[in-house]
Amino acid sequence: MKVLILGGTQFVGAATTQEALARGWQVTVFNRGTRPAPAGATALAGDRLGDLSALTTGTWDLVVDTWKGAPRAVRESARLLAGRAGHYTYVSSRSVYAQPAPSGGDESGPLVEGASPDAGDVPYPQAKLGGELAVAESFGDRALFARAGLILGPYENVGRLPWWLDRISRGGAVPAPGPADLPLQYLDCRDLARFLLDNPATGGAFDLISPPGHTTTRELLEACAKATGSSPDLRWLSPEQVEAAGVEPWSDLPIWLPPGELHDTMHQGNPAKALAHGLTCRPVAETASDTWAWMHSSGWTAPDVVFGRRVGLAPAQEKVLLAQLGGA
Repeated sequence: MKVLILGGTQFVGAATTQEALARGWQVTVFNRGTRPAPAGATALAGDRLGDLSALTTGTWDLVVDTWKGAPRAVRESARLLAGRAGHYTYVSSRSVYAQPAPSGGDESGPLVEGASPDAGDVPYPQAKLGGELAVAESFGDRALFARAGLILGPYENVGRLPWWLDRISRGGAVPAPGPADLPLQYLDCRDLARFLLDNPATGGAFDLISPPGHTTTRELLEACAKATGSSPDLRWLSPEQVEAAGVEPWSDLPIWLPPGELHDTMHQGNPAKALAHGLTCRPVAETASDTWAWMHSSGWTAPDVVFGRRVGLAPAQEKVLLAQLGGA
């Protein structure tokens, strides 16, 4: 297989590149060249919003596109490659569904309004749906839309799981948002990459998340403790206590959302279609331990701001939380 990966050096793109190389495929990556291409991959330099000249020649069996910005960039690449690529897989998001999505929702759910393949900078849901529309214009049923939910694992440049691993590695009293057995859904980026490459000629939309109940908050945090070899004092707090302290779910306490509509939207989806097409999900302990190993081997440092906010509790904020709430 000859695969062109638009991106290829960060997070999902990096995982997909490594998986394709491990299969012995011919891999070409196209990006701005600010990071070195993985060994074994051919690198093409350009700009999705400007210079696409490096993509004007060449043929590929599969294109994998991880772009999350202006849909018009996806439109231009899809138009350019339509006659020279067999299939186009666009890494989209479950954010394309009208919110809040119901518990058990699947690919048949209503979509957000206001998306356009010609759009420039737009909110993330409209950007991802606009990207889908852009690919569909040029590739039709030769396109797969990978509507991913929460993505974790090695290469994670957002810092959600890395933040928990880093904090838990330091031990001591750690605020743990409950209920402890609240179910979580996510997908390891390597399992996402395998699905993308296992379906190089499959069309349509797929919700890509783990099965309901794949893990829980308790299992995730305990997996972080085991991966880091630490013995934290997990102080379990009720959602009401967290709210009373003014702590923000998802951003101040990454991954976690209290029971309710937002939790159902993020952690109660229905991936039956993807599972029927071969999606597999590794245990949370493996995701945690491999992410911890990657953090050390790569020299990972926490990003200051992601999507306009810092990720995780600030130390002063944690002290206030523990002082006010104690253990529940």
